[in-house]
Amino acid sequence: MRRALALARRGVGRTSPNPVVGAVLVRGGKIISEGWHRRAGEPHAEVNALCGVNARGATLYVTLEPCCTHGRTPPCTNAILAARIRRIVVATTDPNPKHCGRGLRLLRRAGIHVESGLFAEEAAALNEPFNKWVTTGLPLVIAKAALSLDGKMATCTGDSKWITSDAARREAHKLRARVDAIMIGANTVIRDDPRLTLRHGVRGRQPWRVVVGRCPRTAKLLNDAYRERTILFTARGGRVNLRAALRKLGRMGITSVLIEGGSTLLSAAFDAGLVDRVAFFFAPKVIAGSACVAKATAVRGAWRKIGAEILFEGDVR
Repeated sequence: MRRALALARRGVGRTSPNPVVGAVLVRGGKIISEGWHRRAGEPHAEVNALCGVNARGATLYVTLEPCCTHGRTPPCTNAILAARIRRIVVATTDPNPKHCGRGLRLLRRAGIHVESGLFAEEAAALNEPFNKWVTTGLPLVIAKAALSLDGKMATCTGDSKWITSDAARREAHKLRARVDAIMIGANTVIRDDPRLTLRHGVRGRQPWRVVVGRCPRTAKLLNDAYRERTILFTARGGRVNLRAALRKLGRMGITSVLIEGGSTLLSAAFDAGLVDRVAFFFAPKVIAGSACVAKATAVRGAWRKIGAEILFEGDVR
């Protein structure tokens, strides 16, 4: 199952709105085949593991309950039954109401020995965005900020566009590559005119760019090669309803959103109780003035060092 989890991680940032899944086929204590879900619309992990191999009497380890309904691809339970495996070990059930427990019951009724719960927490953590989206319709929201040691996001004049080092910015771009969308406020577009693309040697699927508020038509993200992957939320005579905006993104199949700023948008997201996780990069710098993050919110997590910065990642209580 550890190997199956490692395979599943290869799909992070590439399979949405599907979950990431890994599968390993074992006979006589040896791995005879393996597979993972590479991207939405392509065969699932179980099918990839079973393809082209005699699986009769073998054991299949899979990180998520096999699907039992038709979607873009046929049900994985059909492929498993056709392969005539003897036993299946599943890390966690699928929270999708269409599947939850049904796939395992179908396999049991067909005479396959089914076990579940092995490394369940690790498997659930891999699919945190999918799990929230499929049960609530809302994407997982991560608040990201680059801060000085005294908690400032920029100088009082707005000059500190780059607070952190190259190493920290590369880590931030890795975070971008793992989400479906990046969200910023219109003021950030006006002030910094960012591209919100994957750079610093990080490769992957370009996330959607989401802007809350009105921004200039000359903005880079409205005129570059990814302009068709840019979404604007505006409101007449008032603020944009962030919860409604996120629900709209969820209906588009967007399962995770990284809010990168500015401070007004981040504050609004925290105030509305929409933030699930935080990723704060602290630089060894001090900025005087009043441009600090809004009210304190309790979080729990862990620190790690990246270059000259300290990154805190944790869950919002």
